[in-house]
Amino acid sequence: MKQITLFITFLILTFSLSAQSPEKSDPKETSQKFAATLFYIDNFYVDSTNTPELVEGAIVSMLKELDPHSAYISKEDIDAANEPLEGSFEGIGVTFQLLRDTILVVSPVPGGPSEKLGILAGDRILKIDGEEAFGKKVTNKFVMDRLRGKKGTKVAVSIYRNYQPELIDYTIIRDEIPINSIDATYMLTQDIGYIKLNRFSKTSMEEFHTSMKELRNDGMKDLVLDLRSNSGGFLNVAVELSDEFLKEGKLIVYTEGSKSPRQDFTATRRGSFEDGKLVVLINEGSASASEIVSGAVQDWDRGVVIGRRSFGKGLVQRPFQLPDGSVIRLTAARYYTPSGRSIQRPYDEGSENYFKDLFERQEKGELVNADSIHFPDSLKYSTAAKRTVYGGGGIMPDIFVPVDTLHLTRYYSDLIRKGVFNRYTIDYSNEHRNDFKKTYKNIDKYIKLVEVTPEMMDDFLALAEKEGVELNEALYERSKEHIKLQIKALIARNIWDMESYYQVVSEQDETLQHAIEVISKKDMFSQLIHPEE
Repeated sequence: MKQITLFITFLILTFSLSAQSPEKSDPKETSQKFAATLFYIDNFYVDSTNTPELVEGAIVSMLKELDPHSAYISKEDIDAANEPLEGSFEGIGVTFQLLRDTILVVSPVPGGPSEKLGILAGDRILKIDGEEAFGKKVTNKFVMDRLRGKKGTKVAVSIYRNYQPELIDYTIIRDEIPINSIDATYMLTQDIGYIKLNRFSKTSMEEFHTSMKELRNDGMKDLVLDLRSNSGGFLNVAVELSDEFLKEGKLIVYTEGSKSPRQDFTATRRGSFEDGKLVVLINEGSASASEIVSGAVQDWDRGVVIGRRSFGKGLVQRPFQLPDGSVIRLTAARYYTPSGRSIQRPYDEGSENYFKDLFERQEKGELVNADSIHFPDSLKYSTAAKRTVYGGGGIMPDIFVPVDTLHLTRYYSDLIRKGVFNRYTIDYSNEHRNDFKKTYKNIDKYIKLVEVTPEMMDDFLALAEKEGVELNEALYERSKEHIKLQIKALIARNIWDMESYYQVVSEQDETLQHAIEVISKKDMFSQLIHPEE
C-alpha cells in the first residue's frame, strides 16, 4: 500500500514537471523510473533507509528546480503555514519571545483569555502544567506545543512578575485568538486617515471596513494606506481591497500562465473610497498582494505610491494535495498589472541568488539612492495618464524615500539583538503602568507630554552594559535620538497597544511625512499623477 501511495505521489509530480518542460515526455515512463528507483533502494541498498524522508527530499529538490516560490508543505506543517492567513488560532493569547531561556510575555492579545485574567506584558512564564519552562530545553516548539490547544481546554501556568515575591498561578481556558491584519488605524491630521495593513488574510476586508468607518466618523477625507513590509497573502483579498479605490469596470490585475488561460479581475460598483486622495506606502518588503494593490493604484493614476522599490513577486501559487495529506504549492501563473507589467524579478540564477536580492540592493546603494536603480527600456509601460512606469522587478514608487541609515549603527543593532529595548521598556512599563494611565488619559497626551529623561537613558545604558553591549560614545551619539524614540514608542505599546507604537514614531517617519505633504500641499497630489495637465 505504501508503494502504491508513493507511486501516485510521484505520478502527480511527474505530470506537474512535464507540464513545465518544452519537450514532450512519456509520463508513464518517467513515473516508472521513480518507482523503480525507490524499489531498488528499498530492496537492495546496503543500509536501512527512511523512505518517506527520501520522498520528501526528492519533492523538495524537484520544486527548487522550478522557481523560488513553489514549495512543499508536510502534513504536520500545513496548519502552521496557513495560520497567518486564516485569521485566528486557538491558545492562551499572548505574544511572546524567548529571553535568556525564559518565556517573556511581550503583550497579551487584547480580549484574549490571558488578558482577561490579568496577565501583563513583562510577565515570565516559568511553569506550564507543573513542568519547569525555562532553560535550554525551551524552544519556540516547546512553547507552542504546551500553550496552544483546543478551545475550551485548560492549561496551568506559573508566572514571575517583577516586584512580586512569589510566583503567580493562573489556570487559563484556551480560546480562539484572532490574528489581526491591521496594526493601526488613526487620524494623521484633521482630514487624513491612516491604515497599517500587515498581511492580506481572510479577515482583512472586514477589518478594513471597520477601520474606514472609524476614520470617517473622525472626519477623514483622504487616506494613507501603509503596505510597507506587507509580504502579501490571498489574491482575492488584494482584488477586493483594490476594488475599494477604483471605479467600476477598471482592470485590477490579470493572471496568465502557459497552462492557465488569462483571467481578468475588474473593479465592481461597490468601491467605498473612489474619490478622496490616496497615498500607498511600500518598501523592499512589500510583496505579492501588496504589489497588486500598489500596481493597480499606480497604473490607473488613482493615487501616489511613496517609498522604495517593492520586493518583486508576481507569481501565483496553486495548492495541490498529495495522497498523504501534504501539499505542494505550485506556481501556475504570473500576474500582471493593468498596464501589462509583470513585476516578477528574474530568478534564472537560482533560488539562493534570488533571495539574496535585498542584500545586493543594499550593497549597490539602491536603498539610499534612486539613481542606483536601472530598468531597461524594454520594461517601460505607461499609466492611464501616460506616466512612465516599469515592470520586471517590483513596483517603483512615484516618490522615492531613502532608508534612514544614520541611526542604524552596530551599537543600535546590538541593543536590539541583546533584547535591551524590550527588557528595559517592559520593566519600566510595569513599574509605572498605573501612574501613566492615571496621568495620561489617552495616547495623544502621552505623545505631547512624555519625554525620555536623562535618568531613564542612564538606566537604559546601565542595563545595556549589564547585557554585554559595551558603550561606544560615537555610535551612541548617532543613534541617541532614535533610541529615545524607540523607548518612548515601546513603552506606549506596552501600556496601550501596537497602534500607539505607530502613533509615537509617526512624527519621525520620513516616508509618512512625505505622504502627509503630498496630500496637504496645494495641487501637489494632482501634479504628481497628472504631470502634463
